[in-house]
Amino acid sequence: MTRLLSVSTPNGSISSLDRKSHPARGYLFIAAATFCWGLSAAMGRAIFTGRISWGGQALQPIDPLALAQARSTVSLLILAPILLLRNRPALRIRGSHLAQFFLLGILGIAGSNYFYYFAIEKTSVATAIVLQYVAPIWVLLYMLARRLQHPTVLRISGVLLAVAGCAFAVGEIAVHGSFPWLAISGVRFSAVGVLAAEAAAVTFAFYNVYAQHLLQIYQRWTVLVYSLLAAAAFWLVVNPPWRIAAQHYSSGQWLFMLIFSITSMLIPFSLYFSGLQHLDATRAIVTACLEPVWAILLTAMILGELVTPVQVVGIVVVLAATILVQIPDRKAPAEPTIAVEPIE
Repeated sequence: MTRLLSVSTPNGSISSLDRKSHPARGYLFIAAATFCWGLSAAMGRAIFTGRISWGGQALQPIDPLALAQARSTVSLLILAPILLLRNRPALRIRGSHLAQFFLLGILGIAGSNYFYYFAIEKTSVATAIVLQYVAPIWVLLYMLARRLQHPTVLRISGVLLAVAGCAFAVGEIAVHGSFPWLAISGVRFSAVGVLAAEAAAVTFAFYNVYAQHLLQIYQRWTVLVYSLLAAAAFWLVVNPPWRIAAQHYSSGQWLFMLIFSITSMLIPFSLYFSGLQHLDATRAIVTACLEPVWAILLTAMILGELVTPVQVVGIVVVLAATILVQIPDRKAPAEPTIAVEPIE
């Protein structure tokens, strides 16, 4: 689960559309990116539950911490040389900003990645991704508290819808055949997993809010590579090389982590950035809502983990709330629009 912030200002200085944009290509690129992120969620669930085979034997489960560490470190080791050879200016930053990049990478990328995959391990892909997808709600609440955005009817409705949708999605609300038809059910989910999913949403929201000023100074690849550097350095302290060596990972596990890092980070980011050349931020985030749809469908098809009709309702409600909170109010004064670009 790694994601970036796209900022659209009234003068169109950032995330402005290319004059030769092709919207159809933009939708196709972003849909392909969300497919990769959805597939990575299913892959994470599969490795956590020991349902991936290599050489005729099932791979031993990989800890969420190790997977989050591999995702950041491998992506950095691949991306940094590419930028060094093809886009060296992207590696130039001011020394005074290094601490900000490290805070962004540790709390934003490392935090959101770990909590997201931990939630997938403890609950299900559907629960983890839907709860994590309320990150725009946390961003909105922060913006309202700082009076950087206005509490419009659409935005307040979006927050309420998101809360209701989450209750449906995690199975806390049950359907009955008699009045009042809906009732609070017994706790049937992992409380630790749900809390982890919300921690992923909060840290992801932090990443989006805190990255705003850096993205006004640097290009996206600069923000990504230095936040990955910070996350990789942080994981080296938390889980140093000798602890990794003590795990005695098999060649199959190492290959899985390599493929996972490429398919969950590098390929989808390239596709998403290509899509942003053809779509504005609002249309991009609406298209990005395909991510949980792909994740749930692929998990059902590959792993057989199905969701109930009530959970489907919750998922749809959460996605609708995500879209609502990002619809600009034409009657309100002009203000920056924050759009979440999928990480995971």
